[in-house]
Amino acid sequence: MTRFWVGGYGPEMDGDAAGIGLLEGDEGREPTTLAYRGAVAAAASPSWLAAHPTLDVVYAALEGSGGVQAFSRTGERSLARFGAPVDVGDGVCHLAVAPHGGYLVASCYGDGRVVRLGIDASGLLGETAVADAATDPYGTNPAPVAQGAPAVPGPDLNDVLTSLAPAASAPARSGLLLFDEELGLTPGAPEPVSPAAAVFAAALAPASAADAPERTSRAHAAAFLPDGRIATTDIGFDLVRIWRATSAGLVVDHQIVLPHGVGPRHMVVHPSGHLHVVTEYSCEVFTLAAGADGRWALVAGTAVSPAAVSGTDYPSELSRSRDGETLYAGIRGSNTIAALRVRGSGEIVEPLAFADAGVDWPRHHLVHDGALLVAGQRSDEISILDLDERTGVPRGIRHRAAAPAPSSILLAR
Repeated sequence: MTRFWVGGYGPEMDGDAAGIGLLEGDEGREPTTLAYRGAVAAAASPSWLAAHPTLDVVYAALEGSGGVQAFSRTGERSLARFGAPVDVGDGVCHLAVAPHGGYLVASCYGDGRVVRLGIDASGLLGETAVADAATDPYGTNPAPVAQGAPAVPGPDLNDVLTSLAPAASAPARSGLLLFDEELGLTPGAPEPVSPAAAVFAAALAPASAADAPERTSRAHAAAFLPDGRIATTDIGFDLVRIWRATSAGLVVDHQIVLPHGVGPRHMVVHPSGHLHVVTEYSCEVFTLAAGADGRWALVAGTAVSPAAVSGTDYPSELSRSRDGETLYAGIRGSNTIAALRVRGSGEIVEPLAFADAGVDWPRHHLVHDGALLVAGQRSDEISILDLDERTGVPRGIRHRAAAPAPSSILLAR
């Protein structure tokens, strides 16, 4: 029987979750129905869950209290607290466990902290090491504009991309939209855009208006790269920072500055080694690659979907198929799932399809055995979307299950 742990928001964060919940699928390789069995471990708003790579231990980000709690598996359907919670920072919202299991990286939305948290041989949490704080590459106090001169904002990357490959007008949202001429469905989608890094650099100029709002560092996610380094996003400062792990903690290696105001949120590492980053504010997917000198740089970017609207839609989770040929982005607002095709050596990404998520406010989703499980934070339910075996396109909503304010789904191995 397939089982999943479910993290969610509790009363202190406007939800009804009492802790980590259990979601069970029916017998067989693919769950065709799901049933929520209630909380199996009490916790205050365990909004993100991450598993130890080799031990039966689950780590929860307690977003409301700013702590991380370890839980050990005590049975097929049960978890128990494993040690005391460890304080890491305000609004801890994401955890990534090192492939060897020796530590995890916690990202804190509230204060921008990136924290290395040690894990001992039994899976218990150990000492914390707070990494260096991020600095806004665009400056927190823009230079004043000369008297009488108009403010000149930097170019918007959407305009840059549009000038390179004009997009067709977005079709009306109705069920599944496909943007692939090869499938002979809806023609007129823009060609994939992979401009040179110099083109993107033109979009990096900050606004020079004296009344530009003050920006705040907000760390949001971490990902372990093939060479052992770590990437983290800062949604507030438009940064992807690359770190080296040392015995004392994390040390900044270098950083990649994304266009002003895009809001990098979550990431996925492609089998080719490329890093795909979804942006919450501009509804885009950026592709980063490491050069011969080991430094990462921005190499491509595309709209998450021709039908997504910045300011109305807010992408959340980004995941990929096992082979890396398809990316999936949850989009809050329109409550949809965008599928994107990956081509070339992982550097070309283009919109492929746009489907109903089946839930309200798709906070997180998980690809599992030919299906996509989607956590609807505001509708208190989890949906299952079938994925086409050949194309990876979502084919429709198979099932919905009630679950309180779900925000994270983790396969219970």
